[in-house]
Amino acid sequence: MKKYYYTIGEVCNLLNLKAHVLRYWEKEFKQLQPRKIKGRNRKYSPDDIELIKQIKYMLYEQKFTIDGARKELNRLRTGKKQIDIDFKVDKEQLKKEIIKTLKNLKKTLESI
Repeated sequence: MKKYYYTIGEVCNLLNLKAHVLRYWEKEFKQLQPRKIKGRNRKYSPDDIELIKQIKYMLYEQKFTIDGARKELNRLRTGKKQIDIDFKVDKEQLKKEIIKTLKNLKKTLESI
């Protein structure tokens, strides 16, 4: 069953993040503002979680800086550019394919 709100611990476990990282991102990305109730306990909505996934992807996979990711999120929010955050490259598989292609190229060049 899908929940309406998640605690910071649940979000951290779900996305493999540390709580201090998530709290830092809240300060850096004004778009990320979870509800705070009862002594400032954070409650994250599914939309918040999607935003966190997008931030994580931009910072860890695309190697954006915090400032660059912030600007990119602003562009995305205004609809100027689309991003597919589900696209993932298997780096090891890509490396194997490149090596295979280079070996085939080497054989071809040697036969000339």
